[in-house]
Amino acid sequence: MGASAIHSAEDARRLARRRLPWMVFDYIDGAAGAETGAARNSAALEAITLRPRILRDVGERSLATQVFGTKASRPFGIAPMGMCNLAAPGADLMLARLAARYRVPLGVSTVASTSLEKILEVSEGHAWFQLYFSGDGAGTFKLAERALEAGYETLVLTVDVPEVGRRPRELRHGFKMPFRIGPSQLFDLALHPRWSLNTLLRGKPVLANFELEGYDFDRTESRARATWDTLDRLRDLWPGNLVVKGVLDVEDAQALAAAGVDAIQVSSHGSRQLESTPPPIEMLAKIRAELGPNFPLFYDSGIRSGEDVLKAIAIGADFIFLGKILQFAIAAAGEAGLERLWEAISAELSIAMAQTGQSKLTDGKLW
Repeated sequence: MGASAIHSAEDARRLARRRLPWMVFDYIDGAAGAETGAARNSAALEAITLRPRILRDVGERSLATQVFGTKASRPFGIAPMGMCNLAAPGADLMLARLAARYRVPLGVSTVASTSLEKILEVSEGHAWFQLYFSGDGAGTFKLAERALEAGYETLVLTVDVPEVGRRPRELRHGFKMPFRIGPSQLFDLALHPRWSLNTLLRGKPVLANFELEGYDFDRTESRARATWDTLDRLRDLWPGNLVVKGVLDVEDAQALAAAGVDAIQVSSHGSRQLESTPPPIEMLAKIRAELGPNFPLFYDSGIRSGEDVLKAIAIGADFIFLGKILQFAIAAAGEAGLERLWEAISAELSIAMAQTGQSKLTDGKLW
């Protein structure tokens, strides 16, 4: 079965689970602790209903929107995800080509498998650089300066990982970043020969941005020294759009708006860092109510369908970012699988708009 078997995000996940080594699937899919945080957000999303409307002319519908004044052909883009090439060799560039085709932002992770310069080039400029503060911050600011020099216009500071969360599924496999294969993983790899042979032929995924810098990235290094002063320094350094990602608190959102950031991304990091987070979709509505209708708010976490996209827009989001479901589509059927899932989510969104009487995305906003 290939791309034609993908009709939904769950199809992509099911196929990816068959094809990926257990350690890679659990790295992509896992959440913190007993994973109740991820389940809680899924339940909160499922509980939201849309308002069906009838006898409205919805024969022509537009999925287009704008992000920072730039037209995007979809109201959803691609969240920054580390080590995407674990899903399949070349995954980073598959995502970059998708971003270019649909003119949507692609979040480029600090720990991407491909250099930030190459991804910006292939995405035809539709890329935002995501930054982690790490250690004493020297490498952090060096990477920000490098992204600026490369031509990035938007910087996304991720703030919800002062310490890396414990994900038991990942820990049981001895998963490491940078990616390493040891004796305990050999049996797993032997049972997934297609992935193993492709990875062997194309080379194991690396942390490309750090290879070029000439120093190692320690995933377990504390990021706990980032403060509001760090944000002020980045604001002074970065002349373009500055987004802060990983916000789940109304008071923090108020402070960020006052500090001069250009947008806030409401996110629980897919519940990968803290199990006991409130459902991000519920916090989105509260933050929107506090900041008013004009402040740019983005959203990620738990989006699985076009209807989920429409729900998030209805209650407060200006733009949505999709995450691991795109990696699953790539793992399931490569670039064709990615395109297939993207088209499915687009169709789900368009149909949901028709069913709710909307011809454009602003029609159903509740804020």
